[in-house]
Amino acid sequence: MDDTGPLLLGLDAGNTVTKAVLFDRDGRQLSRSARQSVSDQPQPGYVERNPEDLWRDASTAIRDCIADAGIDPARIAAIGCAGHGNGLYLIDDEGSAILGIQSLDSRAANLAEDLAARNGDALHAACLQKPWPAQTAVLLAWVKANRPDVYDATSTAFLCKDFVTFRLTGNRTSDISDLSGSGLLRMPEACIDADLLSLYGLDDAAAMMPRPAQPVDVVGRITDAAARQTGLVAGTPVVAGFFDVIASAIGSGVVAPGQASIVAGTWSINQVFSDTAAIDPDVFMVSTFGPGRFVNIESSATSAANLEWYVREFVESHGHHDNPFGWCNERIAEVSPAADDPVFHPYIYGSGQSPSARGGLYGLAGWHGEGHVLRALYEGVVFEHRRHIEVLTGAGISFNEAVMSGGGTRSAVWPQMMADCLGVKITVSTTGEAGALGAAIAAGVGATLFESLEDGVASMTRVRAVFRPDPDMKAHYDRRYRLYRDLTEAMKPFWTAQRAAGCEAAPQ
Repeated sequence: MDDTGPLLLGLDAGNTVTKAVLFDRDGRQLSRSARQSVSDQPQPGYVERNPEDLWRDASTAIRDCIADAGIDPARIAAIGCAGHGNGLYLIDDEGSAILGIQSLDSRAANLAEDLAARNGDALHAACLQKPWPAQTAVLLAWVKANRPDVYDATSTAFLCKDFVTFRLTGNRTSDISDLSGSGLLRMPEACIDADLLSLYGLDDAAAMMPRPAQPVDVVGRITDAAARQTGLVAGTPVVAGFFDVIASAIGSGVVAPGQASIVAGTWSINQVFSDTAAIDPDVFMVSTFGPGRFVNIESSATSAANLEWYVREFVESHGHHDNPFGWCNERIAEVSPAADDPVFHPYIYGSGQSPSARGGLYGLAGWHGEGHVLRALYEGVVFEHRRHIEVLTGAGISFNEAVMSGGGTRSAVWPQMMADCLGVKITVSTTGEAGALGAAIAAGVGATLFESLEDGVASMTRVRAVFRPDPDMKAHYDRRYRLYRDLTEAMKPFWTAQRAAGCEAAPQ
């Protein structure tokens, strides 16, 4: 290994963890530091994070990552950041943080429904997605309607990673993948458009938009203040970075048209790359990351966030497992799948199918144990990935194999279950930090270490494992999936009634 060559630093600012990962130009991971994020839920449906806490976590992770590697930070050729898409991070004229809303938030559900009813078709025609509760544009409209004091104080509306980039460079920028993924750019042109903003009721918001840039563009350099806080060298270039789902795809080896990426992280991300944008109102969103580079995306907060909730509430709360996620996989391995296993709806943070959707576990019997419950949870997550993929294939977007990334790949259970249920080969890359690696690849292009993203992917990504579908299990999952979908339809009236009850005034 070259102990003097250039290095690339990738940051991955997710909803739950903020990570800094250092790579060499061959994709070898030299060090990693992670900080668990702390969210605040001041009332039902609200999921917030203080942006200053996000910066503290990011700067600490960077400093620790450099220290753990024991390298001269001057070797870092460039830095790239990926971050969770949508949500909303607001700053004032002085650059002070005002409000941070995460993409698990659902406070704007009623507004999203209203906007969809009034302007949904026009919005889709303009930005290739319809309003939904945690969409950045909808949240900004919610702030304008419900917190006018905050709205009036806002100078810039950022995405998650953009706030970190701002603290690193002092520049108010974003990249086109994040902006297009949040409904703020006219598509497929990928430009800020006043008519589009007016459809959200944001006629006066154009000045709040950060400057759009290509993901690989250098948008600033490490300031003296950021250098003191992070241990980086002042003047180190920082690229615009990526919407994290695209970063994860690129970091796992997906970049060319026709390739598919499945991210089993906090969100269920299912995406197929193409050289033209899919124009279909059933497709959740289309994002772009450069000229002739589009990603057709079906997603919702219905993936590994369900397991994180389960572990937090039922496993870690008892404090008797050193490896709680590994413990869950062991419990699943103890049971054999059966036709009458319980069914789980992975909607504890909602679903795009219905703003009223809730999670649920159905069909329990006295002979079922925790392994059956966990298997149902894993299976429900896979079924929701499959539902999203069927929307993409229904829009004429096809693929024969997919690369899987995200926290779900730390389990051998989930990738095999995904292969069996979808009936396609699933590949998993060597890196466990696909988002950070994708951001580092962008940094490498920005620093001219690579001529293109394809060159960076070829140099920095490797295959770790391949999971091939079992035809017998495909038939099993087909039957179970039909039951899952039927149960979803049957539960919708209950979800609607439960939501209505929650909206009523509490008894005095």
